[in-house]
Amino acid sequence: MSSEKNIFKEESPERAALCSVISRERDEREVEVSLDELERLLDTAGGVAVLRLTQAKDNPDPASYLGAGKLTELAEACRNNDLTLAVFDDELTPSQIRNIEDELDGVRVIDRTMLILDIFAAHAVTSAGKLQVELAQLRYSIPRLIGKGNQLSRLGGGIGTRGPGESKLESDRRHINRRILALKEELADLERTRETQRRASERSGVSRVAIVGYTNAVKSTLLNTLTGAGILAEDKLFATLDPTTRKYRLPCGLDVLLTDTVGFIRRLPHHLVEAFKSTLDEVKFADVIIVLIDASDPEAGAQLEVTHKLLWDMGVHGKPTLYVYNKCDKEAPDGLQIPPRPDTIFISAKTGEGLDDLIRALEDAATQGSSIVTFEFPMSETRHLDRLYRQAVVSDVSYDNGVCRVRAIVDAKTRGALREYIVKGDAK
Repeated sequence: MSSEKNIFKEESPERAALCSVISRERDEREVEVSLDELERLLDTAGGVAVLRLTQAKDNPDPASYLGAGKLTELAEACRNNDLTLAVFDDELTPSQIRNIEDELDGVRVIDRTMLILDIFAAHAVTSAGKLQVELAQLRYSIPRLIGKGNQLSRLGGGIGTRGPGESKLESDRRHINRRILALKEELADLERTRETQRRASERSGVSRVAIVGYTNAVKSTLLNTLTGAGILAEDKLFATLDPTTRKYRLPCGLDVLLTDTVGFIRRLPHHLVEAFKSTLDEVKFADVIIVLIDASDPEAGAQLEVTHKLLWDMGVHGKPTLYVYNKCDKEAPDGLQIPPRPDTIFISAKTGEGLDDLIRALEDAATQGSSIVTFEFPMSETRHLDRLYRQAVVSDVSYDNGVCRVRAIVDAKTRGALREYIVKGDAK
């Protein structure tokens, strides 16, 4: 993956222009909100936005995205402000990149997708995460390897260049396709391992809870607060990439597995969605979903819509879901609309305010379908008693005539797993 020399140094941030088109599909306000987000992405990557340039057009120019006059204006602005990078808030075609770079003469050109891929490459820690990022980058890079030499040479350093090394990207298409196949095979092996672990988790009866939401909704802070996980929690987009799972014991005595997942974002590159399928399955196979929303963000409503859409596209619907508005210790922005849901909780992961309400709601969601059951285990099968202590609330244990009799509050999973030991009349 990326080498140390390719990681941009904080003491000399790369100076960039942000560019977008106000079109029939996106009005001026939408473009400004998206550019605000693009600026935060650039900051996360280690760059600084020096200027913004927008153009009102029905549709982006198919050859150069911006019109000829506006492109000349951009070139002059880059020269006057010593800019080395132009970031476009849409996905550019290979020919658009080539034509824009020809006009800008020495200024590198990347698009929104390339910037997000670069951030993922910088933040991937686990072997699975690195493989997934490399696969996404190579898939995205293939059509962009055709053309002039400067399009290849720009892959040597700076924002938008992290991930697969220069030698990989300068290889021919056949070599890259072989690399993609190898990556897919490695990821398939990892997915088989995940599937084995997932089945073991299902047999254990421990409920799984996925914390999802827009990037920078402070999901990591919530996990740290509840479990002391000690994972990175920065005020940057995509500060956490690889999912982290920690065990948490509810007040009723039941254990659940809490997983902090990668954040969502507008127009999440489909290359990443495809490459990160196994990681996103942590959400798909969860028993309970916590949707975390930054209540202090003016775009909280739009961000929730993005989260809803991505969850739906992933096939995640119909599960017990808690809508948790975080940062309630801050003043809510004007116009924030919060749907009147009974499963809505207000918290501050930083101060702890409202966490008791969240824990109670999580306990209710995790124990849906629970019931009081009596089990009878032969003395040779008393190992199941340990399982009940971990996964249920045991209220009474007695021994008589070589039988261990246990009364416990159990969920549907545990009840089904130990059905053969349920005293007749208690089975449901």
